[in-house]
Amino acid sequence: MTQSPVPVITIDGPSGAGKGTVTQMLARRLGWHLLDSGALYRLTALAAVRQGVPFDDEPGLVRVAASLDVRFEPTPAGGPVRVILAGEDVTAEVRTESAGDNASKVAVIQAVRDALLQRQRDFRQAPGLVADGRDMGTVVFPDAPTKIFLTASAEERAQRRYRQLKDAGLSVNIDALLDEIRARDDRDMNRSAAPLKPADDAQVIDSTGLGIEEVLGKVMAAAGQA
Repeated sequence: MTQSPVPVITIDGPSGAGKGTVTQMLARRLGWHLLDSGALYRLTALAAVRQGVPFDDEPGLVRVAASLDVRFEPTPAGGPVRVILAGEDVTAEVRTESAGDNASKVAVIQAVRDALLQRQRDFRQAPGLVADGRDMGTVVFPDAPTKIFLTASAEERAQRRYRQLKDAGLSVNIDALLDEIRARDDRDMNRSAAPLKPADDAQVIDSTGLGIEEVLGKVMAAAGQA
């Protein structure tokens, strides 16, 4: 792959480590573009469900991935990025636990990952890109000058998700959330296609017990932007 002069900061790590929030805050702080790669897999799974394509239909899933009509739109107040699928705002739908679980199932299929690879690289535009995902530093942008692997304990990540869902007025079981997170971690770390792991040159940041501003400060320092 030809090296691009456009800088990229990759932020990889397991679900619930704070990647999404930190990525958005960092992109806004720097005035750079943002890529939520996990949303692409969630969108592929969502579109497959809507089109009646089962998760064991690999050619069908590849067709869905290759034809995704998707864009990310920042909100005026600087909140979470809006996810638009075929003109419809599906932000809330792609953030559910079931959407995340389905995305993890779709992401193990190498042909689907191949179909989405170039689409992800196309987000690399001046003045720079902050890319959030599981394999941004290892596969999608291996030449990125700054690679962060953001992690946290499974228990901490379950507690964070529990508070988010409770604040949204949803009924949720903390033990079930912890089981889902551990199962997803196991699936992501042991899949044959781009398993979840830090890039060899990544800087690992553990966010357990840290506030979001503390995590952002560590990430900006690691990126030389403090």
